[in-house]
Amino acid sequence: MKEGAIARKEVYISVDIESSGSIPGEYSLLSLGACVVEDPTQTFYIEFKPLNDNFEAQALEVCGLSLEELKERGTEPPQAMEKFEHWVRSVCGDGRPVFVAFNATFDWMFTHWYFMRFLGRNPFGISGLDIKAYYMGITGTSWGRTTKKDVRKRFPVSRPHTHNALDDALEQAEMFSLMLRRL
Repeated sequence: MKEGAIARKEVYISVDIESSGSIPGEYSLLSLGACVVEDPTQTFYIEFKPLNDNFEAQALEVCGLSLEELKERGTEPPQAMEKFEHWVRSVCGDGRPVFVAFNATFDWMFTHWYFMRFLGRNPFGISGLDIKAYYMGITGTSWGRTTKKDVRKRFPVSRPHTHNALDDALEQAEMFSLMLRRL
């Protein structure tokens, strides 16, 4: 940063997704939930029309979403990503949006792919903050001890993990907020 330049305020956005499988493009993003970590009353949730009929049975079992129902009521991916981008920009104002997730590599991978495929841009840029890695850093624990169960022991949250994208975004926002307060 240049001398005298003012750093943009970072706005942590907790994001969770549910998908029909393990990789974007071949499988579909089915739902996306997000909230502002510092103000979890500011939320976003949307369900997507699937890209195709591909699915991994376990993925659909976990999230409880139906490809057939989403074909009827889901939002087309370009419109869904435009709505999400608009929400991110509206809650961040002049601040810098920071993508935060529990196992960010998975959630970010789908989110980034959809932003780039359908809008050609990503308001979060090319990075995300992984809560598991952050936890590892602040506690000095091993990677094997960064499971949600382990993290919840040190940072107990009131919200359950439901596999609803918005519920889970709120849960991980609460967890990350506790970690930030510890520091």
